[in-house]
Amino acid sequence: MEMSLPHQIPSISGTPVVASETCETNLSSSTLTTSSMWKVPDQNLSIKVNNQADFDRISPIPSPPLSPLKPGTRPDLSVACQAFMEPRIAENEEKTDVFYEKSNLFDEIEVFGSFKENGSPENHVKLDLFDEIKGFGNFKEKGIPENAEKFDLYDEKLDILHEMKGVGDLKEKGVPVYVMMPLDSVGMDHRVNRKKAMNASLMALKSAGVEGIMMDVWWGLVENESPGEYNWGGYVELLEMARKHGLKVQAVMSFHQCGGNVGDSCTIPLPKWAVEEIDKDPDLGYTDQWGRRNYEYISLGCDTLPVLKGRTPVQCYSDFMRAFRDKFEHLLGDTIVEIQVGMGPAGELRYPSYPEQNGTWRFPGIGAFQCYDKYMLTSLKAAAESIGKPEWGSTGPTDAGEYNNWPEDTNFFRKEGGGFDGPYGEFFLSWYSQMLLDHGERILQSATGIFENKGVKISVKIAGIHWHYGSRSHAPELTAGYYNTRYRDGYLPIARMLARYGAIFNFTCIEMRDQEQPQDALCAPEKLVRQVALATQEAQVPLAGENALPRYDAYAHEQILKSSLLNLDGADGDAEMCAFTYLRMNPELFQPDNWRRFVSFVKKMKEGKDVDRCKEQVEREAEHFVHVTQPLVQEAAVALSH
Repeated sequence: MEMSLPHQIPSISGTPVVASETCETNLSSSTLTTSSMWKVPDQNLSIKVNNQADFDRISPIPSPPLSPLKPGTRPDLSVACQAFMEPRIAENEEKTDVFYEKSNLFDEIEVFGSFKENGSPENHVKLDLFDEIKGFGNFKEKGIPENAEKFDLYDEKLDILHEMKGVGDLKEKGVPVYVMMPLDSVGMDHRVNRKKAMNASLMALKSAGVEGIMMDVWWGLVENESPGEYNWGGYVELLEMARKHGLKVQAVMSFHQCGGNVGDSCTIPLPKWAVEEIDKDPDLGYTDQWGRRNYEYISLGCDTLPVLKGRTPVQCYSDFMRAFRDKFEHLLGDTIVEIQVGMGPAGELRYPSYPEQNGTWRFPGIGAFQCYDKYMLTSLKAAAESIGKPEWGSTGPTDAGEYNNWPEDTNFFRKEGGGFDGPYGEFFLSWYSQMLLDHGERILQSATGIFENKGVKISVKIAGIHWHYGSRSHAPELTAGYYNTRYRDGYLPIARMLARYGAIFNFTCIEMRDQEQPQDALCAPEKLVRQVALATQEAQVPLAGENALPRYDAYAHEQILKSSLLNLDGADGDAEMCAFTYLRMNPELFQPDNWRRFVSFVKKMKEGKDVDRCKEQVEREAEHFVHVTQPLVQEAAVALSH
């Protein structure tokens, strides 16, 4: 249903509006009369919608409830009417009239309603409105004028916007929650796996207030047969399902192999033709000091060399992203709101220093450096010669232990006199980490150019390596490429690199608490998350989060909520993560107790820093959602189990 309220307000002036209430409070119906004067609205105002045919339901349940306490009503219209009759707007009537007049926000009542329901404008709208005047220029899609001077922005605009209760703050309220899809959502046959289950699951997620989903777009599926030939089968259908259910999509450009990492439930190799090239030249894979090859991801040492059928790896990634953009351009900025660019194993910007495949590494081992393919060694040799130390360029550290050692087992990582803190250690670790940063920058530069002005955000995932964080050397972080020690911040350079391209810093292990981890391994995920949050705030880059392992308990949910609010010393009181992605959609999520806790968690995340003021109400609304979605959730759980 579309309405242009600026044109229709005069026509409905004085028209009776029936307010009905169907929740347990048993409030009586009443009749309100709107007029051209601003009036205080009845607190029970809602608009009855009789036609629900546009909602595609699998199970005959109230579909999907837009208001947890008022099934069968459309809260968007209620919000709109309240906004027009809110007395606090009248105090600034002249300026808000100009604002409304210039804006296309009211062209679609559902878009306007989303400001209230979701606490924010569409995700592709910039969130720096309150910080930089140029933010207003990025609101073209929503009709907010670029000529900020008309509104005396710095003196008055923020106050006006805060008082526009119907529109709400243009800065995000709360943290939107996305849910990670199964790794094999699209199969090797280029079809959506378990289509019926997928459809039921997406409806259930939407009904719970989830903002959207994250899906892997596998290089090894789409460009599998021949270089430059892309088969988007399955993804076309899956993205259309998301669009149909009103879910936003974070699309992951997955240039890595699936299989061999924590949580990998299937195997999706790199493209056949890329594997053929690796078979011819094994040095295209990361290599440790014992000659063990890792083919999860092409070694960054050959980023700029034409080793893949005449193209460089970065060119292959760029061509893939460009093909994705061209295929799904009609969905960019609307359904597809974020492109997460894979930059290493598990899609993370890191080296494959702790591979679980074949039992090579076990938690909480320190891992091993991955710099022994000929391309990496060539770069190391050049770096050593450039500083007059050619003897440092023949190999990486030879006293850094093995994958499952602890720091104190090694001469390089031990706390007293460890080589990591000496001249050679500083040289090697600087080179090793800079190679990773350069790799990220090459791909980011390409990605931002490809998706420029397409209404999508770019994000990069960083691994949450929290074990041995309490040691001096932070050995597992060093082998992964993060030059972070007790004496050096390794995450600030990453954050600054992302900031140069306006990218989001996506970080894992948000759900973990220090006390849950083995203390003999000096695990400190909470301290690590805090360090990363401070680095992103200093670099002024948005921070998003993920849970590293599947968790369905309220204890983990509370920790995620706490971490996402970024209550840091000296931090902006309004600071929050820009998004959180929940791992993962599966049958366990839809089990009754898990689903009840998840729905409550989503609502609390959307409330953000206001959650404590309405915790009881949030719990009541969550219980209502659980009740009305029970048939659909049961269907999703059963379908996903087959």
